[in-house]
Amino acid sequence: MNTRYGVGWRLVWYALNVITSEGASVMSTNRLPVVAGNGLLDRRVFLRKGLAFATIVGASSYLQEGVAQEQAARGLEPWMTQPGIGFSPYGQPAKHESHVARVFGFNFKDFENNGAAWTPLEHMQGTLTPNGLHFVRSHQGTPDIDPAKHFLYIHGEVQKPWKFSVADLLKMPMESRQIFLECGGNSNASWADDPVQKTVGTIHGLISTAEWTGVPLAYLLKQLGVKPAAQWVVATGADAGAFDMSIPLAKMMDDCLVALYQNGERLRPENGYPVRLIVPGWKAVLSIKWLSSLELSKEPAMSRNETARYTELLPSGQSRQFSSVMEVKSVITSPSHGMRLSGPGVYEITGLAWSGAGKIKRVEVSADGGKSWAPASLLSANLPMCTNRFRIAWKWDGKPCVLKSRAIDEKGTVQPMRDDLIAKRGKKGFYHYNAVVSWEVDSVGYVSHTYE
Repeated sequence: MNTRYGVGWRLVWYALNVITSEGASVMSTNRLPVVAGNGLLDRRVFLRKGLAFATIVGASSYLQEGVAQEQAARGLEPWMTQPGIGFSPYGQPAKHESHVARVFGFNFKDFENNGAAWTPLEHMQGTLTPNGLHFVRSHQGTPDIDPAKHFLYIHGEVQKPWKFSVADLLKMPMESRQIFLECGGNSNASWADDPVQKTVGTIHGLISTAEWTGVPLAYLLKQLGVKPAAQWVVATGADAGAFDMSIPLAKMMDDCLVALYQNGERLRPENGYPVRLIVPGWKAVLSIKWLSSLELSKEPAMSRNETARYTELLPSGQSRQFSSVMEVKSVITSPSHGMRLSGPGVYEITGLAWSGAGKIKRVEVSADGGKSWAPASLLSANLPMCTNRFRIAWKWDGKPCVLKSRAIDEKGTVQPMRDDLIAKRGKKGFYHYNAVVSWEVDSVGYVSHTYE
């Protein structure tokens, strides 16, 4: 063989050996390191050059592909022959990505102020959530607050009660941290007897991750002087319902932020503008939006939001109250419900893992319904109380199967299976569902939600 072309011909030979007659990428098992049942591959397979992956498509992909091919045959496209549009004061997503949007749900008919908007996890990569796609849970709608008239009043068991204006806060030393926020009711559709057939974002999308920038709450409290009797802090928002929650003082002094920025820009109104509390790793309802008051007290407020709501009835008949930490959890975002595998081949399985107890230590994936597991690669910096994206290569043989992921955090806590979670907590709690999520792939590649 001519050495001048040797490398190129070897690459062609390599490609011909990984492309099947169906057009999907497949390598024989003696060439790819299988590490668990039903074709899960070693994490290092991503380092191999020339390995092509099969595609995961939706119902409209074929039409779009045909249009693209037709346009390419005509030659230069219009955008290649004339100048584009000018600058805009604030950049917007491409019009072709308009399908990447939140899904809304309302708690009461004809009352759109009380409900939620889910982050479309199935359309996203990386770990940070764009501000416009961050999930929202609202009880009284989004108030239109004039920052020049807004104050944060810290009072109660402090030596020197004080009102801080927004301008005051903006002048103070700040910290930036990547933190996930997860609603305590995230994934609660999975308590149902039958698996809900909706997208991963619609079921599990009440979680988002952002870089929050603000003043450490400990900095403010130390300036005012905390009295020895103080044990709790009651945080209240400036919305119409004056939503309030009680948080232990020890947590507030440890790592909480009075946030002013989200992903580098000032908070958006629906995410708490002009000031919100960030309570890392704990249920998001404690991260009070439109923060207006922090009252240090000897005991919790025991308000409706922490008695009639956000408590969990256990099988023993007792109620679990002040269950704040969001437990270790993971979910495969692709492939997931509503997607279709294009045919037998090598695919990337990817998703998110997180824990309110700290860092993610490991994520394992199963392609045979939990009979065997393989470790996935963690892609992002392993930060505490931050989502971590995982991925693993998988060689699908075209037969029906069930995909699962389970996360293990730095405390050694393992994400539970659904039956184990129900046995421990029952099905009347509504909150803190963190069981392993399962996706079933049928013989033609369609993916659906299953409890198997």
